[in-house]
Amino acid sequence: MIRAAIVGLGWWGKHMVRRMKDSDALRIVTAIETNPAHESFATEHGLSFTTDFAGPLRNPEIDAIILCTPHSMHTEQVLAVAAAHKHVFCEKPLALKRSDAERSVRACREAGVVLGIGHERRFERAIVELRRLIRAGALGTIMHAEGHFSHDKLANVPEGDWRASPKDAPAAGMTAMGIHLTDLLVELLGPIAEVFAATTSRVAFKQTGDVISVHLRFASGATGYINAILVTPLYIKFVVFGSKAWVEVRNHTHPDTPGPTTLTVYYADGRAENRDYEWADTVKANLESFAQAIEGKSPYVFTDEQKVANIAALEAICRSAATNAPVVVEPVT
Repeated sequence: MIRAAIVGLGWWGKHMVRRMKDSDALRIVTAIETNPAHESFATEHGLSFTTDFAGPLRNPEIDAIILCTPHSMHTEQVLAVAAAHKHVFCEKPLALKRSDAERSVRACREAGVVLGIGHERRFERAIVELRRLIRAGALGTIMHAEGHFSHDKLANVPEGDWRASPKDAPAAGMTAMGIHLTDLLVELLGPIAEVFAATTSRVAFKQTGDVISVHLRFASGATGYINAILVTPLYIKFVVFGSKAWVEVRNHTHPDTPGPTTLTVYYADGRAENRDYEWADTVKANLESFAQAIEGKSPYVFTDEQKVANIAALEAICRSAATNAPVVVEPVT
């Protein structure tokens, strides 16, 4: 059993505590939070509480630190945890710059600790089946992929909140939702070679925008597109087009809420298949995969190259949105 401390008890930090309460692989035992008002939540869930980030890093009974903090804090916190020789799980995005992602990956590798990352969508049952179909060659040559991830859960975040700050959340919904889509694309289609992004503010988030659209070109030659909107009812879809078939994954609920996902496969000969998949607790699945990697039971599903490649794409997307021009993404070695 891996014993972990969680840093940050905002919306997602509290969600992670609730999801992991009955895990046999990883148990959250301590909460670190600068706001003492959250101590009651920690007490309610049987966690010790501290406002001192360094304390649990010195505690030999803590194996891992889970970071649910503002994005601009991730790199320095990952480096501090690695220096303390604790395993670290960082909520997405790992960093806002490629160079910082490389620093984090290097520090964890040199310290001999596992670096986990909060991209839960890889563990959805329909995405697992999509991955199987691609790798089995059922789609033929991959031509194009599209990802959409939009909702209004953050629509009422005040302008002064870090989630609405250009420092922590540049390029509209990119760091909130779009980064999950690029993670899937990097895993399924390989490295992103070029991006062209556009943002706008239609209703809210005047400094950063509430809509982002991105065209992508992959090193393989395939193309892609992602879209994220911060002020609209839930819409989540992921489609991969191949020369022999296309596959669409349509989520009917946000990943934090139980509900079905429909996978449709349409083949060149006109055959169509529709399958409904039950909701999976992907937060728990990801953290338990992280725990199994710590214990040497199985490799972690995210490679270091993919972790850096996703942030390289994020940085390029932010630059493209700011300059209104295509940006090349240099290969990750």
